[in-house]
Amino acid sequence: MKKLLSALLRTPVAEQHQGQPVPYGDNAAVGKYYEVHGIKMYVEIYGEGTPLLLLHGNNGSIASFSENIPYFSQKYQVIAVDSRAQGKTIDHGDELSFKMMADDFAELLDLMHIEQCHVLGWSDGGICALLMAMRHPRKVISLAATGANLTTGEEAFAPGFYDMVKRHHHLHRLIPRLTRKQRNDWKLFMLDYEQPQISFDELNVIQCPAFIICGDHDVISVEHTAQIARHISNSHLWVIPDSEHATLIQHRDEFNRRVDGFFLLSFEKQNGER
Repeated sequence: MKKLLSALLRTPVAEQHQGQPVPYGDNAAVGKYYEVHGIKMYVEIYGEGTPLLLLHGNNGSIASFSENIPYFSQKYQVIAVDSRAQGKTIDHGDELSFKMMADDFAELLDLMHIEQCHVLGWSDGGICALLMAMRHPRKVISLAATGANLTTGEEAFAPGFYDMVKRHHHLHRLIPRLTRKQRNDWKLFMLDYEQPQISFDELNVIQCPAFIICGDHDVISVEHTAQIARHISNSHLWVIPDSEHATLIQHRDEFNRRVDGFFLLSFEKQNGER
């Protein structure tokens, strides 16, 4: 569904390295593949410190975080991932779900011998961040999810957006898809058209600190985002003024600082309780 926002998810690279832009998402110097649940998952790692897993939105890639990796890699070991069937992570299978993707990331952490990490997810990546905290709670120190939704009904979205998505489905559902790219793009659209289907009450199992974020002009409604925050016991809600879905790009500096501060505070509290 949010593939319709793919233009927002592909942003120019700003960070410079030896006079040249760092090609986030296509950086042969740091890129690596891991065998995860039958696919080769593409990963780039930057910086040192407490691990931070970055999860992009629908039909995006590591490059979606080009405005954020330079900041976070100064303080964290940033693990930037191309999700299943997106970016350089190829998946020709017909099946795709958010639960499958969340389990992929947990398996990736096992393969990297990482017991715990912070998780920052945007859009579909935010859904996966919530599911990781639900399905693999011991692996998540804290999470930040911006522009995430729990359901596919119109109540989750800004007025008019759900109708636009339904029209897109109606107009394109019978079109033959002859190439792998066409089939893959439709698979990603159908992922957001049919999923997720998570009840608010299911969020009650999340115990880690959760920073729940949206823009005040996001495609995800403010009320839906507030409901997510209300159903997580240890959560903080941030509605960013004058922002659309691309909160982490449109308000990059403030976003980076505040998410970093949230992670730092939650990490200090966790260590202080031990």
